[in-house]
Amino acid sequence: MKKRLGSSALLILICAIMIFTAACSSSNNGGNTNGSGSEADSGNGAGGEREEITIDVFSMLANYAGEQPGWFAKLVKDKFNIKLNIIASNLAGGQQKIATMMASGDMGDLVVFGSNGKDYQDAIKAGLLLDWTKDDLLNKHGQGLLENAPEAIEANKKQFGGGTAVYGIGFDVGTGEGPSEGATMTYGPNLRWDLYQKLGSPEIKTLNDYLPVLKQMKELEPKSESGRPTYGISLWSDWDGNYMTLAKVVAQFYGYNEGDGLNPAGLILTHQNKDEWQGVLDEDGHYLEGLKFYYDANQMGLLDPDSLTQKFSDVSSKFQDGQILFSHFPWVDNVYNTPERTAQGKGLALVPFSEEKITSYGQSPYGGNRVWAIGAKAKDPARIMEFVNWLYTPEGVMESNYGPKGLAWDIDENGKPFVTEFGWKALPANAEPVPAEYGGGTFKDGTNQINNTTLKLTNIHPETGEPYDYNIWNSTLTHNPDPVTKSWREAMGVMTAKEYFVKNEMIEVSKPFFTTETPATPSAQMQQMTTGIGKIIKEYSWKMIYAKNEAEYDQLKEEMISKAKGLGYDEVVQYEVELAEKTVFPNR
Repeated sequence: MKKRLGSSALLILICAIMIFTAACSSSNNGGNTNGSGSEADSGNGAGGEREEITIDVFSMLANYAGEQPGWFAKLVKDKFNIKLNIIASNLAGGQQKIATMMASGDMGDLVVFGSNGKDYQDAIKAGLLLDWTKDDLLNKHGQGLLENAPEAIEANKKQFGGGTAVYGIGFDVGTGEGPSEGATMTYGPNLRWDLYQKLGSPEIKTLNDYLPVLKQMKELEPKSESGRPTYGISLWSDWDGNYMTLAKVVAQFYGYNEGDGLNPAGLILTHQNKDEWQGVLDEDGHYLEGLKFYYDANQMGLLDPDSLTQKFSDVSSKFQDGQILFSHFPWVDNVYNTPERTAQGKGLALVPFSEEKITSYGQSPYGGNRVWAIGAKAKDPARIMEFVNWLYTPEGVMESNYGPKGLAWDIDENGKPFVTEFGWKALPANAEPVPAEYGGGTFKDGTNQINNTTLKLTNIHPETGEPYDYNIWNSTLTHNPDPVTKSWREAMGVMTAKEYFVKNEMIEVSKPFFTTETPATPSAQMQQMTTGIGKIIKEYSWKMIYAKNEAEYDQLKEEMISKAKGLGYDEVVQYEVELAEKTVFPNR
């Protein structure tokens, strides 16, 4: 049963989310326009004229630790004479690492928070983050930020700085209306297009209709290129929070999102544009639908048996080898869709189901909830401010995402961007060797390992008049497509996946919002309850998908619901709903 919220407050819970995984970087060009962190902003001119410093970048989003290599390292070195030492809590320690850094009184020079929730707020209260208005730092060295993300700066000031201080800025600052995604959406589902076509492209009306199709695809290709078994679906558990994350993703195929933003617990799923919510344990809700979908897949021999114990990196390797036939996220496809494979007609591509209403986060000038901040004990705060500033400028966005101008991309005589011959081999993150003059190594290894974004790539570059996203440049869309892309476009009647969803009204786009309400920090008792409930839901969710039969599945589901409610599930859900209802947004 869908439940309606009594106000428009719920927009806060669905706009501040983002998955995963676009990277940010930097540049080696000195001068530039549009507040782009030029030599005038840098104070001392080119990076090499100043003393070299190594800064500690504590990123809660990074999947790499150590000194930044390759072309991105060279960009930052040339422009700012900075080396980046990346500390990744994802790889070592998790939440305990975050707590240890806080307890030490030093969170590093540049700090990237995975959300603007408790950790970020606690760091502010403990005096661990620098106020960007101190010594007029922002005005002196942040003109790009002030010009390109003024509303995001103001939002942080009002929400976290008492209206005067600025302790950071949110990611993915967007402008305009409509979907915020580029050529593809954040979510799928995508299938091996070549195998799907061999089956005659059967119609898929519901989520469950994928399963018999995947079974036939597996029969067509039972082994990967290396001889390993193929699987219809592969899951991973290292993204789990208070539930199985990939069961929640099913809700995002229907225009719902987890309760994030002002809602720290996340035990309700909220609609993008309607005042409706579902508890994750609602009998007819999408979370349980996701669990049943994976259970059925396992019963049909389609689920990777390693799903519970493996991490996303393991699954990524399996995609790279061609073992996985179903993709939850289009951006994962890139590891399989290499130029060599797509030239042979092999590749993953969008195959939507008729009932789908895909989630789009929309454009928000206030930015999302992943935060860039500077540590209170940072060495040379002005230079770090220049670096962050540059990332929020047209030059910084282009070069930090796609490498220095002239390598993977360039500008033609009409002022329009295009992908170079090297770029077609290297983008988005392929292991193409990079010339020494640009930093050496491979393009993939040289990508920005901080793993957070700044301006939304679908924003329009003020000089080229086209989006920053190379996938939707006119020159890219009209470039000779590989066989997979050509076949998909002919079959779907559109140029891109986003165009398909928009054209067929199969999309739910969030509207931008802003509130001065600080993301809530639940009481210690509420946190304890939620933690206990989350453990139960995660444990039983995985047990359910591997249940021996339907009877055991139903028994485990009843036990999960009973135990969760016994620990206060209904109370936590009520807390989340009340939290959502207390703020009214006139634009909802």
